[in-house]
Amino acid sequence: MPYEILIADDHPLFRSALHQALSLGLGPDARLVEAESIADLEARLTEKSDWDLVLLDLNMPGAYGFSGLVLLRGQYPQVPVVMVSAQEEAAVVVKSREFGASGFIPKSSSLETIQKAVRTVLDGDVWWPPQVNESISVSAEAKAASEGLASLTPQQFRVLTMVCEGLLNKQIAYELSVSEATIKAHVTAIFRKLNVRTRTQAALLLQQLESIPQS
Repeated sequence: MPYEILIADDHPLFRSALHQALSLGLGPDARLVEAESIADLEARLTEKSDWDLVLLDLNMPGAYGFSGLVLLRGQYPQVPVVMVSAQEEAAVVVKSREFGASGFIPKSSSLETIQKAVRTVLDGDVWWPPQVNESISVSAEAKAASEGLASLTPQQFRVLTMVCEGLLNKQIAYELSVSEATIKAHVTAIFRKLNVRTRTQAALLLQQLESIPQS
């Protein structure tokens, strides 16, 4: 059976570079499917939930920093996720591990390193660059935020990101083609799961998962 791998990245050039690296490294042993946004990624996972690996770009449209990773780990805990990013700071690598990734591939990696990292994770192991060993702590707030977000459904998560972008319930209802009452029910459920009372608190919680701490 070929390995089925999802490549989620919004840069066509980098998606094709990854595609090429994996085609060369795994040959006919790999079936590669691409996604260019979080919505696209969710659609692929809804169609099929037993992917062998997801390669996830850190800054995807529709995600707030690590929120895409957290959502994937919450909804599809059986699917290993490897983060791929041009942000190679130790804080980013350590947070990737804390939030449940199976590895981290810097975008500056050679083709050989990418191939080796992917093979290692497909074999059931993990792959981390050396900066994962730096002593960086993830705040209690960020951990709590990730636990709350992991409990949301994909639709609730979509509503939350729209709330944080400042859209009103009726605008969100229009965007998602559902009734305003449905959105109100979603918002109530989201606030309860995240233990917040206002839209501002929800937005601040989502910011805990930004890739680089906002100074």
